[in-house]
Amino acid sequence: MSAQGLRPNSPSERLLATNAWIVYAFFYAPILVLIVFSFNDNNNVGIWTEPSLRWYRDVLSNDAVLNAIKISVIVAVISTLVSTVLGTMAALSLERFRYRGQRAFDGLVYLPIIIPDVTMAVMLLLFFAQGFHFLDSALGFRPSFGVATISLSHIAFNISFVAVVVRARLGMMDPRLEEAAADLYASRWQTFRRVTLPLILPGVLGGALLALTLSLDDVVVTSFVAGPGATTLPVYVFGLVRRGVTPLINAISTLMLVASMVLVALSLGLQRTSRTRVTPVGDDQ
Repeated sequence: MSAQGLRPNSPSERLLATNAWIVYAFFYAPILVLIVFSFNDNNNVGIWTEPSLRWYRDVLSNDAVLNAIKISVIVAVISTLVSTVLGTMAALSLERFRYRGQRAFDGLVYLPIIIPDVTMAVMLLLFFAQGFHFLDSALGFRPSFGVATISLSHIAFNISFVAVVVRARLGMMDPRLEEAAADLYASRWQTFRRVTLPLILPGVLGGALLALTLSLDDVVVTSFVAGPGATTLPVYVFGLVRRGVTPLINAISTLMLVASMVLVALSLGLQRTSRTRVTPVGDDQ
């Protein structure tokens, strides 16, 4: 009998099963409460009166919210496109080539994933401040914080996540497929375009969706490098929370939650597809 068909019989097994349900409740009960109260008509965020779409209508008619959504989408699209290209290139260089300093580069790729967000935000703030000072003193050019600095910051940490996802996909790929293409006199570019890229495409798309999700959700790094008129939706919501929680925040948070869950589900689906489709030669039995 497979382990999947077993049911908890002993007290310890029932305790473990109960613990799983408690963990699920701990994770999803706050989400359920948020979604339910986002449809509450009452001005008080914690008192339920009757169901209503009032706060969703307010979100769609609020210019500040719509502008924050617009900034978030612009930054997310720019950072996702650039970080996907650079992250894929980094993964290919680490998996397919050997060069001096590769081990150090391998470690640096993982650095933005493990360091705290606040630390990275402070580093980026100092980097931009010093860079702006240099450009001003050397060229007389005075850039300022805004969409560009937010996009560059998101690219900086998204590259690592894309590289990790694409690298995992490359690690599952049979290298003999590329060798066969080379034996048939295909150039490196033809091999990449006709063999490598189609096979790693689900991983690339999964990494891109993960980068898009991280960019849309980021608060800490964005709040350090944002300038006047460049407020993303998470930073806008954080500012509202500091002035007091309103039902409008519930509706915005629910929309952000749904968008994030859809993107994460798409990313996981693409990664699962890549794992099921890639079967190394000789492992078919």
